[in-house]
Amino acid sequence: MTSPDDCATPMTPHPRPTDPAFAELLLSSHLRLVGEPLCPAVRDIGRDAGRWLYEQAPFGLLAHDTSADPRFVYANSTAQDCFGYSWDEFVGLPSRLSACPDGQEDREAFVRAVTAHHFATGYRGIRVGKSGRPFWIEDVTMWDLMDTSGRIHGQAAVLRSWSPVDR
Repeated sequence: MTSPDDCATPMTPHPRPTDPAFAELLLSSHLRLVGEPLCPAVRDIGRDAGRWLYEQAPFGLLAHDTSADPRFVYANSTAQDCFGYSWDEFVGLPSRLSACPDGQEDREAFVRAVTAHHFATGYRGIRVGKSGRPFWIEDVTMWDLMDTSGRIHGQAAVLRSWSPVDR
């Protein structure tokens, strides 16, 4: 029997924002594990899927690697706007820093569910942007970035909704 770590492959170097191979990994692993397309229109875009996911997707899209303290390897422009980080600031940032200290347990439970089942849906949690402002992420689906040979390269999350935290 193999553990998830036996099938994990760290992502180095980080993909380019519009890397077609990484876009294919995002799209194909989501379809295979979640059972539905990440975005139905993406297949119509063809070779420009990487550019569309990065520049035009109406949802936030993030990915982190398989290291012991997972680090972001991808954040599309919508996610960058939501969190207030540029690509260079986001990539390499430990993904745990996206949640407030008091939200770590909730975040870790969601990540564990993905590790156990290869995907999880329906998550809602508080995140913190670069400025320190908290906000809700809602209607989140997270899945393993698993290639066709079963190797896990990290995890990705799609944020379909976000809103300010009322104080």
